[in-house]
Amino acid sequence: MPSASTTASIPVVVGADSPVASDSNVTYPAEPVGRAASAEPVDTRLAPTSPGFRRMSFALFAAGMAAFALLYSTQALLPAISAGLDVTASQASWTVSAATGALALFVLPLSALSERFGRRTVMTYSLVVAVAVAMLVPLAPNVGWLIALRAVQGAALAGLPASAMAYLAEEVRPKALVAAIGLFVAGNSIGGMSGRIVTGWVAQLWGWRAALAAVALMALVCAVVFRLLLPKARNFRPGTLHPKALAKTVGTHLSDPLLRRLYAIGALFMTVFGAVYTVIGYRLVEAPFSLPQGVVGSIFLVYLVGTASSAAAGKLVARTGRRGALYLAVSTTTLGLLLSLSDSLTGVLSGLVLITAGFFAGHAVASSSVSHTAKTGRAQASALYQSAYYLGSSVGGTLGAMAFHAGGWEATVALGLLAVVGVAAITLYGTRCARVERRSFVVAGAGRAAVTKS
Repeated sequence: MPSASTTASIPVVVGADSPVASDSNVTYPAEPVGRAASAEPVDTRLAPTSPGFRRMSFALFAAGMAAFALLYSTQALLPAISAGLDVTASQASWTVSAATGALALFVLPLSALSERFGRRTVMTYSLVVAVAVAMLVPLAPNVGWLIALRAVQGAALAGLPASAMAYLAEEVRPKALVAAIGLFVAGNSIGGMSGRIVTGWVAQLWGWRAALAAVALMALVCAVVFRLLLPKARNFRPGTLHPKALAKTVGTHLSDPLLRRLYAIGALFMTVFGAVYTVIGYRLVEAPFSLPQGVVGSIFLVYLVGTASSAAAGKLVARTGRRGALYLAVSTTTLGLLLSLSDSLTGVLSGLVLITAGFFAGHAVASSSVSHTAKTGRAQASALYQSAYYLGSSVGGTLGAMAFHAGGWEATVALGLLAVVGVAAITLYGTRCARVERRSFVVAGAGRAAVTKS
């Protein structure tokens, strides 16, 4: 970044296509005395060709890995936890739902702190506390303590997702934003996959407590990498903590019809994902599959599909538009749910591949659309999305386990299909609203032209 002696930062309003419309991240180079001031702005945000872009991407990729590995560390272990602590599937599922539910509750307050103390600082402390709690989780004496520690861990992780989205919106140029967020989401998928695979095999050899300790060590490494590589923010402007102003910003976002639809889409997609991956382990350890714990953990290799689909979300949006990409994500997820009803392991795995691809693509599109839509209070806009998203995970995990206990895998799939229908209905409504708005614009333009001619 140019030194203060050579540039003078002037706040400007960026075009409507930018997700950072009110930031002072465009500077105008100062000219020597006696020469006309330059009118050409210098954008300090990172582009894919910028020197710090790769470091930033890898740092947030590592943070995403740590977050998802910790957040869902017990999910692949639920059958082992049920057996080890002598609890039901519904009770064990709370070790996942408590973490995601706490994250949903705390993401908005911690995002407000990031507006005052900085995205980088809040993300760092979030990871430090979450990793520290992860060291204690394997020592939980009973399911009550395990659920409580997991809730604290989820609350700590709440500072990461919304702050990361806001950091990207401020530090990355608009055309590269979807791709950058896609890479962060890809880190989520790699973390979720690797955490589940590690826990599966370690649990088979040494038990579920050792498996949770292994995830804690993996997250510690990721946290160190994140802190060492993430560039300092160049476009962050600290604000003040005013509860009334925060409430007003939140109210503004919730009154925006497009943002409300995006929040609902994120929640419903995550309801499907939470239900499927909370219950799938129980299904695969039972007949007709009867797979061992290590093999069940390896099933999560299908997360690699999510890594690819989220990273490719930017290209998909460029070709089909945001709503077109959402329609494709809905279709893919629906087909995957139906395939997973098969009693063939190949059919189930094929279904999981499609569910994972559809979910991660839909999530990347919806989350980047929030950053694109919100012109002010981006951290709060992203925080509301994350709250809805993880609330969907908590509800999906709990309801999915209850449905499985009551009616088997078919009931869990029915829950997922209901959520997918909700996403389709919201997207169709958004398409209709866009057409009506476009038609009104054309009619208004024709009316102005007629008046001009007359």
